[in-house]
Amino acid sequence: MPAQSPPAGTSTLKRIPDLRANWLRLVGGVILAAGAIAAYRRTFSVPMLFDDIDAIANNSTIRHWSTAFWPPINTTASGRPILNLSLAFNHAISGTAVWSYHAFNLAIHVLAGLALFGIVRRTLARRKDPAAALIAFSAALLWALHPLQTESVTYIIQRAESLMGLFYLVTLYCFIRGAEADGRQRPWFALCVAACLLGMATKEVMVSAPLIVLLYDRTFVAGSFREAWRRRWGLHAALAATWLPLAGLVAGAGWDRSGTSGFNIDVTPWAYWLTQFEAVTRYLWLSVWPHPLVFEYGAFWASRPAAVALYALVVLGLAVAVLVALWRRPVPGFLGAWFFVILAPTSVMPGRMQMIVEHRMYLPLAAVMTLAAIGIQAVVRRHCWIVFAALALGLGLLTARRNEDYRSELTIWRDTVAKRPNNERALVCLGDAWSKIPGRLDDAIARYEEALRLNPDLTEAHNNLGKAFNDEGRTREAIAQYEEVLRLKPGIAVAHNNLGSALNAEGRIQEAIVQYEAALRLKPDLAEAHDNLGNALNSEGRIQEAIVQYEEALRLKPDDAQTHADLGFALEKIPGRLNDAIAQYEEALRLKPDDAQAHYNLGNALGDGGRSQEAIVQYEEALRLKPDFAEAHYNLGLAWAHRPGRSNDAIAQYEEALRLKPDYAEAHNNLGNALNAEGRTREAIAQYEAALRLKPDDAAAHFNMAVALLQIPGRGDEATAHLETVLRLQPGNETARKILERIRASQP
Repeated sequence: MPAQSPPAGTSTLKRIPDLRANWLRLVGGVILAAGAIAAYRRTFSVPMLFDDIDAIANNSTIRHWSTAFWPPINTTASGRPILNLSLAFNHAISGTAVWSYHAFNLAIHVLAGLALFGIVRRTLARRKDPAAALIAFSAALLWALHPLQTESVTYIIQRAESLMGLFYLVTLYCFIRGAEADGRQRPWFALCVAACLLGMATKEVMVSAPLIVLLYDRTFVAGSFREAWRRRWGLHAALAATWLPLAGLVAGAGWDRSGTSGFNIDVTPWAYWLTQFEAVTRYLWLSVWPHPLVFEYGAFWASRPAAVALYALVVLGLAVAVLVALWRRPVPGFLGAWFFVILAPTSVMPGRMQMIVEHRMYLPLAAVMTLAAIGIQAVVRRHCWIVFAALALGLGLLTARRNEDYRSELTIWRDTVAKRPNNERALVCLGDAWSKIPGRLDDAIARYEEALRLNPDLTEAHNNLGKAFNDEGRTREAIAQYEEVLRLKPGIAVAHNNLGSALNAEGRIQEAIVQYEAALRLKPDLAEAHDNLGNALNSEGRIQEAIVQYEEALRLKPDDAQTHADLGFALEKIPGRLNDAIAQYEEALRLKPDDAQAHYNLGNALGDGGRSQEAIVQYEEALRLKPDFAEAHYNLGLAWAHRPGRSNDAIAQYEEALRLKPDYAEAHNNLGNALNAEGRTREAIAQYEAALRLKPDDAAAHFNMAVALLQIPGRGDEATAHLETVLRLQPGNETARKILERIRASQP
């Protein structure tokens, strides 16, 4: 039976008094929020994962309000200014510290659950069913606690889905309130259009919202499409008009989201559509039995229709049932349409990166949970609340358990690879996770090589394998991997940057500079390439040019501790800029207090500025963080040597530096000086000899040897030979010349 129009003379749905007291609704909202918080309470320290890095950590546009509305290309935020603006809000609060991003995501989810509660309650209230409020609350609670939602809530950048979902639900909620209102429709309808517009600027899936509102109007309010349009054509036209800015945003992203989706990518539409029969069937199964949940399913395509025949039978059968229900049973028909219509954009538009994605079920799951709540109440009736409570508890525990898989990059990717062992992208990401753990580069390399066995043309695997080789000091093998990346896909800026780093490690500085410059031509906002180019220029003595690169890197990424330290190192070489260098080191340590190298460099700068006591503090801190830091032991020894009565402390530091680095010529030389100052001349001579074995042309060691030899009777000739070597190496050394003249004058 088709949906019936209201009796003549009625203009809108009259507001039906709530079947529960306001305080009971409030309690329901508090329980929903508390349940969500309990399920997600351990997610506030979940690190940035996968697409979070480019969309948040490396996204320079979120660091300034003036650029926040213009997201960068080639990220999840591309073409989604409201999403990008929300990230800028979090960056203003906590920088790249993840706690505020997770708090924001959870707040979005709770608000969306409350909106769903309101939508279902007000919709079912028309039936004058005393269980309407319980059904609505249960549907919203089950939806909010379902583990299938974890990807949209815990994975930070998938706020794209949850924030769009919130705007979607608010759009429908405001329509319902406006349709119920007597004489106060305009404010609610204005909010309805505003929420729809915000959703369009958050994620493209919002495209179906005007259609769903129209279908809701036909099904629950007006009774027919004709009547819905007659009564509220202005609202529906305004909602449809929000497609225009959406089209502009999609066009701004190149119509294909940088080659990842659309009809002009490498994947044929037919191959993609075939995979979606499995995808939709899996979504439905996971709604009922949420295991196994997979973070990244990988890219795959059905080769022939027969391979997806059973999936197609399920999906097409359900689609036909929904069409029939829309005519004969409008309520379940609307829920079925909600499921299919919201999934349609991502199921119809081909993509080459992701075939099955759990976060796509964020909104469609609402229909499944609402239908489940209605069905449970119809079957169990009086004691249905017990079933709802048990289901909510079970789903909440499963969600909390699933969130444990997100606690680190390593755990989420190990879980993913265990469930999808032939997913080469997951293998690469697992390799990345291993590469960040000291001493586990071999595990990373094994994962990259496994990914390349599955897909020899996977540029990401070649690139990251090159990085692992470079970190192991296998620079020639690293160079070969980067060159293979650029052979397969010449326009990858990161590969040029990484090739530059490997060439730089080989001492091929000019070639490295060429690669860094190529990277910056392709991607001018690649902060790492600016920093690396600065380092290469610095090593070539082009200090001012290096400083320009460091400053640009910091403009793009102001909170990069390493770049601040690198800039400090360059400034230290310019006369009169020592205080500026110190300021940069201090900023680096503010951002990264446990950076032993920055403490060491700051100690050097303070020592050069005559602030020896402060320098000692920095060297000691560097050694607390890195006890095997030979250079820090050596410089701490130098600092102690210049303080009266601390020669023994200096000797201890030099000896420790030499224990860690026996071929440290300068430490042998200065240990000799400290021993000589203590009257331990013969031991000092042994240290000078060690220094000269390592560096035969060290004029300072020859001079110090001569001075020590002159203190031992009968060794004047040896001292003379060393002084002559000093003058050969340093013809302008007047001190050595005068001592040599005195020796010769004293000889018979």
